[in-house]
Amino acid sequence: MPGIIRSIVALLLGVGLLLIGHGTLITMVPLRAVTEAFTSLQIGLLGAAYYLGFVVGCVGTPFVILRAGHIRTFTALVALATASALILPLAIDFWPWFGARVIMGVSLAGLFMVIESWLNDRASNDNRGLVFGAYIAVNYGAIAIGQLIVTAGDTNGFETFLAAGLALVLATIPVALTRSAQPAPIALVRFKPVDLFKRSPVAFVGVSMIGLATGAFWTLAALFVVQSGMSSDDAALFVAFAVVGGMLAQWPIGHLSDRFDRRYVLFGLLLLSAMIGLAIGFLPLGRIEMLIAAVPLGGTLLSGYSIAIAHAFDHAERSEFVETSAGLLFANGVGSMIGPIAASALMGAVGAGGLFAFAAAAQVGLAGFVYYRVRQRGPVVGEHKVGFTVGATSQAGGVLTPDGYAEESPDVVMPEPVEDQIAEAAAEEEVDARAAETSPDERDLAELEPAGPEKSG
Repeated sequence: MPGIIRSIVALLLGVGLLLIGHGTLITMVPLRAVTEAFTSLQIGLLGAAYYLGFVVGCVGTPFVILRAGHIRTFTALVALATASALILPLAIDFWPWFGARVIMGVSLAGLFMVIESWLNDRASNDNRGLVFGAYIAVNYGAIAIGQLIVTAGDTNGFETFLAAGLALVLATIPVALTRSAQPAPIALVRFKPVDLFKRSPVAFVGVSMIGLATGAFWTLAALFVVQSGMSSDDAALFVAFAVVGGMLAQWPIGHLSDRFDRRYVLFGLLLLSAMIGLAIGFLPLGRIEMLIAAVPLGGTLLSGYSIAIAHAFDHAERSEFVETSAGLLFANGVGSMIGPIAASALMGAVGAGGLFAFAAAAQVGLAGFVYYRVRQRGPVVGEHKVGFTVGATSQAGGVLTPDGYAEESPDVVMPEPVEDQIAEAAAEEEVDARAAETSPDERDLAELEPAGPEKSG
């Protein structure tokens, strides 16, 4: 095992456990909501709640890290995520579930930021591709494992929720016990939509519209499968196959975009994904055919975000990478909030296929905009084109960058070293201890003592 991978095993294990729990809930929440007679619109709102929390977490977590450090922030957020998972079987009603999903979104956004800033600090330009590749492989693999946990459990019981909570809480152990030094740099989210749009209209509009489609898919794919007459186990397998497709497609599609204009690659992905989705939604496919079709669906649907982000990096200076990545993640989160609500309303009106009709409408509309922009602006070529990096273009926490943090970036701050924080805390404790040992009379005399230079003699 390469030395750099050995040094981040604890971080990757923590990420894996987190996403096993999260991946289980992605599918378990809509499946259980169906059995509890939640409406399609309510299930869509639960998806929007998660993305609302995710956006809030992206904005607020850096300030928590500045105050408490990476490990303490990680531990606190894991506790919140675990609590939000365990609330679900205890209070089966729409509003408690809505609040729990908001909390989960806040927690996951923060946890991604903690891990990714850590990985950014550990990686160098020589091994960054290996580090990010391992991170993304763990992301996809863990979410797929979460789907298998759903198939092994009972959607009508509490055991699957308990398994998700158990995976989440166990994630604290490898991270809390890691011997890796806590990183110093923190990425701050600065959302400047006008600047982002001017710099790269395709990337800004792209991630927002892609958020509409992917947010709807993650929230409602399991509901679609069940409403199509298949079992809850089939719903979990459908999502798992789509995740595997997304994982397998990232590298070849990304490197294809290095050779050609990324906008052409994105244009093709959008149209392919729309056609595959419409076929799944409206053709009389059997169980096996639908599961097989989930692989290319995931490959095209889940790769669009990466290509749009890579295109944005092509038009940004190195000092603008953090702002670009975090700002576009924010825009994607806003789109992901809207997508589940609109798609669930359409499903309620026209049936299960409304999910893919909505996604196709968003994708075809975006494809039209991409084609328009291709005719207005030439491609990025030569040294100005940033090589595709699968980790830096992932739809995870949004603080990974192609070549690490630029110190001159206004979006990167350097907190006090951990040792200084510990020394400061120890000094404060010593002052408090001395104050506690002082008698009330001595404190009164000290307060009466006039301030000024000591008397001589």
